[in-house]
Amino acid sequence: MGDTFIRHIALLGFEKRFVPSQHYVYMFLVKWQDLSEKVVYRRFTEIYEFHKMLKEMFPIEAGDINPQNRIIPHLPAPRWFDGQRVAESRQGTLTEYCNVLMSLPVKISRCPHLLNFFQVRPDDLKLPTDSQVKKPETYLVPKDKSITDITGPIILQTYRAIADFEKTSGSQMALATGDVVDVVEKSESGWWFCQMKTKRGWVPASYLEPLDSPDETEDPEPNYEGEPYVSIKAYTAQMEDEVSLQEGEAIEVIHKLLDGWWVIRKNDITGYFPSMYLQKSGQDIAQAQRQIKSRGAPPRRSSIRNAHSIHQRSRKRLSQDTYRRNSVRFLEQRRRQARPGPRRAGSPRPVGEQPETESAKPQPAVPPRPSADLILHRCSESTKRKLASAV
Repeated sequence: MGDTFIRHIALLGFEKRFVPSQHYVYMFLVKWQDLSEKVVYRRFTEIYEFHKMLKEMFPIEAGDINPQNRIIPHLPAPRWFDGQRVAESRQGTLTEYCNVLMSLPVKISRCPHLLNFFQVRPDDLKLPTDSQVKKPETYLVPKDKSITDITGPIILQTYRAIADFEKTSGSQMALATGDVVDVVEKSESGWWFCQMKTKRGWVPASYLEPLDSPDETEDPEPNYEGEPYVSIKAYTAQMEDEVSLQEGEAIEVIHKLLDGWWVIRKNDITGYFPSMYLQKSGQDIAQAQRQIKSRGAPPRRSSIRNAHSIHQRSRKRLSQDTYRRNSVRFLEQRRRQARPGPRRAGSPRPVGEQPETESAKPQPAVPPRPSADLILHRCSESTKRKLASAV
């Protein structure tokens, strides 16, 4: 067993709580060296006390002796009154603060003071009970927007488990058929971070269904133009509608489904492939490979036994025949557009094409010159006598 340390700390957002009185706590996703991931909740006053103690433990790195030697990041002191706007504005500061902490020398980033502060506490496992009159409001940091774009509480989506799920690692959460969970984060890998009563953890999206409809409204439309990806792990197809790939093969993704099984295209062939085994072309694969070691690809819904849905009809899904037919039609259209055709008169000349010169223009055919005997044969007798006398 190696030393315990934290690989990464990500700020998920904050909660507005009302028990015992109104206050705000920040949600952090802490990723440990053993690939486990834990969610902890901390008040800003706690974070600031941790910060002050860290500066006392490392006065040189805190700049207390020489300000030019400071490497520990700054953190503003708590205000006398902390409202929602203040809680929102601190998120950018806390995100940067955690990023800098993880980049500090090992003696600081792996010191017992820091590790103990981000360990899971009993309070982190206490979720609001159904008896509470007013439940906490959750504000998540959007991934595609800046911190200042947060304008209101994000209502966590509620899903139901369609079958029993046995967890295989400490970062996952077991489910029983009929369990109702709140989804905190939907990862493209098909693993969703959920919470239920006093439990939290990663759950495969294929085991969950919306309460109001069997269809997932957030599934995007197919993109037959395709996005270039590279396989970072070999996979052998287990079903007829899947695609087998070796590591390092280039493909195109044409439909990103939320359950983590994307529809890909290799030449004219389409099929399902686990998104966890794909990486965008040109990106670093180290982080993606760590996720593979931690959880692996989630199961497909079609492989789940004894699934029980509360909906009368099944989920709408395009067949692979439809994907292939639409993909072939799109590729043929793209090839026709790329194929050069006859140029109309007056249309602009393509780049690189040289104008036609006089010598390059086709010349009319010149008939062969007749011989002298043929000329004499065609002449009249009088003309022949004149030619002979002239000679």
